[in-house]
Amino acid sequence: MATAGPAQREAEAVAVSPQALMSVRGLGIRFKTSQGVWQATRKIDFDIAPGERVGIVGESGCGKTITGLSILRLLPNNMAGLDGSIWFDGVDLATCSDRAMRAIRGRRIAMIFQEPMSALDPVFTVGHQIAETLRIHTGVSKEEARAKILDMLRRVGIASPERRIDDYPHQLSGGMRQRVMIAAALICGPQLLIADEPTTALDVTVQAQILELLRDLSETSNTALMLITHDLGVVAETCTRMITMYAGEVIEDASVDAALVRPLHPYTSGLLRSLPHLSPRHGKLPSIPGRVPSIADMPNGCRFKARCPHAVESCEAEQELRDAGGGRKVRCWRFAELDLPGALQHAATAPIAAMVARP
Repeated sequence: MATAGPAQREAEAVAVSPQALMSVRGLGIRFKTSQGVWQATRKIDFDIAPGERVGIVGESGCGKTITGLSILRLLPNNMAGLDGSIWFDGVDLATCSDRAMRAIRGRRIAMIFQEPMSALDPVFTVGHQIAETLRIHTGVSKEEARAKILDMLRRVGIASPERRIDDYPHQLSGGMRQRVMIAAALICGPQLLIADEPTTALDVTVQAQILELLRDLSETSNTALMLITHDLGVVAETCTRMITMYAGEVIEDASVDAALVRPLHPYTSGLLRSLPHLSPRHGKLPSIPGRVPSIADMPNGCRFKARCPHAVESCEAEQELRDAGGGRKVRCWRFAELDLPGALQHAATAPIAAMVARP
């Protein structure tokens, strides 16, 4: 549970954007280990508006997935602790009761997990598993539940839903299992959908279909989407805003178009420059040297400074998430003086350019 006091929570509530569906303020996640308490994330701030599609990007180990899990309070209480607040429609999810959280989880906030085969129970039919969520939250009869599930399976693009509703997960392809996961997440009409790497291990054609489905469902039902991924192309194609995380911190928050054209943080620029593309290239594919620091050995000051080509002595000081104007935020002292390359300046590829110029 969160450790913030009443005064701090009151101040955070005042700072919440009135237009936001969810406002995360000062979120920190701590894990208890045999070596002590390790701080996995700290000072995470961001808002998600109704119907907005936000991509959370970064390398593995940057804290993307545990941030999503913490919003739904799915981290084990005996191992993980939360600091800060997660305001959702006037309720602080970090401090509300387990009973209140169960009423929100699955009904108002839903999650698509990364591995559909392991997330789906192999001993129950897909229809039974979708119906469980629906009946718990709405109390509909078996007949009403089956009719709603058949309709949702059609909406997510599953052919012959009358037959597939009684299939077991092993009888479905990877793409169909992922569609079942989306159907289960959407069956109660949530206001926010958290999707953790929803296209992992799917072929390119199925990936495109799943992303188009998520985008269309968000637009038609005004469902906010929080898309967790390491694939910047997926974010450019699907999202309107991009939040970059590094070593447990939000280091940049900007619209997708602005971040692709001119990133403000050297890490975001490094991610964009490392994108493979089809235009002629001379030499090696650019990469970011080094690796994400261990949770057990986080550096002081800027956590990216050891890998940053623009680091100076002042980067040893603590970095805060700063307002950069135009609705952008960045955790870098030097953002105003650096002219960092984005996807367009570096690659000038037709696919990326088309994504940036999309309506």
